[in-house]
Amino acid sequence: MMVRASPIVALFPEASFGAALNCIGIAQALRERGARPVFICHPGFTGLFADYGFPEHPLPAGGGGEKPDTWLDFVSRHLPHFNLSPLEQLDSYVGPTWDAIVDTAIAVEAPLRQLLARLKPDAVVLDNVVMFPALAASGIPWVRMISCAETELPDAGVPPYLSGIAADDPSRRLFEKRYLKAVAPAHERFNRFRAGVGLAALPQGLFLEESPWLNLLLTPQIVRRERAIPLDPERFIYLEGCVRREGPFELPEFPSGGGPLVYLGFGSLGASDVALIERMIATFAAYPARFIVNVGGFRDAYRAVPDNVYLDAWFPQPSVVAKCDLFIHHGGNNSFCEALYFGVPSLVLPYCWDGHDNAQRAVETGVGLRLDRSRWTPAELTSAIASLIGDRPLRSRLADNAAMMAARSGTAHAADAIVALMTRQSPA
Repeated sequence: MMVRASPIVALFPEASFGAALNCIGIAQALRERGARPVFICHPGFTGLFADYGFPEHPLPAGGGGEKPDTWLDFVSRHLPHFNLSPLEQLDSYVGPTWDAIVDTAIAVEAPLRQLLARLKPDAVVLDNVVMFPALAASGIPWVRMISCAETELPDAGVPPYLSGIAADDPSRRLFEKRYLKAVAPAHERFNRFRAGVGLAALPQGLFLEESPWLNLLLTPQIVRRERAIPLDPERFIYLEGCVRREGPFELPEFPSGGGPLVYLGFGSLGASDVALIERMIATFAAYPARFIVNVGGFRDAYRAVPDNVYLDAWFPQPSVVAKCDLFIHHGGNNSFCEALYFGVPSLVLPYCWDGHDNAQRAVETGVGLRLDRSRWTPAELTSAIASLIGDRPLRSRLADNAAMMAARSGTAHAADAIVALMTRQSPA
């Protein structure tokens, strides 16, 4: 295919702010290299990408993912299930979630085919967990963006995806068996759909194949796993994180005075757990530090706020984390990578999906600590905060790693790889 002087790169993130913001960082770097990034998005995210100066092409309602309010309702219904272990979540949450994901892939097939034919992009960046047959059938070079934990790519040396266990945990075989059983209905339905549009079936438990062109992983070296079968470096590139640029953040005034600065952000969906955040704020009130807390769209649910706590519905997260001494988060891969990028320790309270895997890896590699999201005591929370803030050797090691990640620049490396791919596809 002929690549234009200003090639069009369509970025297609899943219906989550983590994937969307990850793709924005790559799009910023692509734009600097003369490419024309555009976003394929579902209607609930309309406006987000335009705020960063990128054209948007929303899919019809029901395509490319649920609307955020519908998805938020789905997650809110499952809040009690987030108190369960990863194994127990397979039937209660993971299986139903894969069902919903397959529903959206099927719903978007026709409109996505039409959109790709109209856009004629030179490459597509797919930051998703499921394949869209319209993309596979288009012939357009596509890049698989793995913005979840690297456990998404199975390997004998890597723990099972979503398990939150060590690679050699004796319960591994039990988890793998239960996972395949929980996702089997959605997987069988998805394979029937693929067969109907001319695509080969995927192996058990997999919903997205490797890209034959290029696969990008966020996982930084400091938390990377040793694989039994190494990934082909020609097609799989580790980015050392992929942190977008945000506007500056001015610290608010705290009536309580100074002290270490702690940021709490559980992502756009985790913010719906108001009861958990209220309990944490009550513990923060007695601790000598300043706390910035992202409460998403639930700001009005909080009444009495301690003087050492500042709440808001949204923050430019990378700019906030850069100023902090500790990041308390849910284990989302963007948050985990941002903490590492800025040399900040993580206190992870996972509630679902790859948050369990990242929480386990934070402990294994000594870059953070993990607490059960519902079974901690105030003493355990304050002890973990004090331990991470006061660990000078850890902070020194994280600072060295942060310097390496900044020099690598994951967004720039991703953009260079995508541009090189398009160049290789252009006829001589």
